[in-house]
Amino acid sequence: MKNCLIVDDSSTIRKIVRGMFEGFGFNCQEAENGQVAYDYCSKKKPDIIMLDWNMPVMTGIEFIRKVSSPDMPQVIFCTTESQMSFIEQALSAGAVDYIIKPFEKDMLRDKLVQLGLLEPDMA
Repeated sequence: MKNCLIVDDSSTIRKIVRGMFEGFGFNCQEAENGQVAYDYCSKKKPDIIMLDWNMPVMTGIEFIRKVSSPDMPQVIFCTTESQMSFIEQALSAGAVDYIIKPFEKDMLRDKLVQLGLLEPDMA
């Protein structure tokens, strides 16, 4: 079973995204900010991280820059920040993709298939 870490300061968003990932068969953990996510990743490496941009304590971009390494988990930014400059920063920092909130389950499924984390025939 693949593991996902959902990093967002909104418990509602974490719950919604968790439901989507669990529907695809992922085991999920949650973190309310980048520091909690960093602490988690120092102990266990998830297969994928869904990462919000704007969070207290440590933002998403601060988190990804801190964990950036060749064996870093795949990171998808999931945020309301839709300006091209944010997308470029995220991708140059190591994110593999970028999803603008709100998004549909089908969009997430397509991204996971593209990344090789989900078979095309999964719900």
